[in-house]
Amino acid sequence: MNAILYPVAASAEAAFSRPVGRAARASDAKRAAGAEVVFATDPMGPAFATREAALDAYAGRVEDDRTGGSLAPEERYCQIAAHMDAARPPAPVLPTYADGRRWPQPPGAAPRAIWRLQVSYWRIGAAERPLEPPQAREARRARQPLDPEQVRAIARQPLRPVKPQQPLDIGLFEVRPPEAPHIIMPDE
Repeated sequence: MNAILYPVAASAEAAFSRPVGRAARASDAKRAAGAEVVFATDPMGPAFATREAALDAYAGRVEDDRTGGSLAPEERYCQIAAHMDAARPPAPVLPTYADGRRWPQPPGAAPRAIWRLQVSYWRIGAAERPLEPPQAREARRARQPLDPEQVRAIARQPLRPVKPQQPLDIGLFEVRPPEAPHIIMPDE
């Protein structure tokens, strides 16, 4: 099986148009860049109203399930992804418990989805990257003052795990008896 050859570049735009090199592993990317590299997936390019419009714009660069054509395995570093087209998420509504309904009708239209190209690449470590807001738990522990724009940025960003999740040794309804810890028994 062939591995995906991710571009080595300073930004997503450079990875898409003029990469320094291509590599499947971090060691190969580091050798091609001559510096430390970090794996990144960043959106780039304009936003499209429909998935079909985005697929038409990047024909030959992304997998298109409509035509049945596929790219070579090493060329699959671009994909079309949906994003919410909203400056900020809609405000939460309080339950009303009126007229036999728990939740009221939403006040406005739901944010529409937009489609953008996402490029996965080896970003050169010294290259500038847009500043990411700190995780909420880090900002809380540091007790640093935040302005409203930073709080909104933290709220929009997904949580990242503190450490990788460890696989479960046993299932949810299985136990190890204390007298024989090498045996796994179903718990009823």
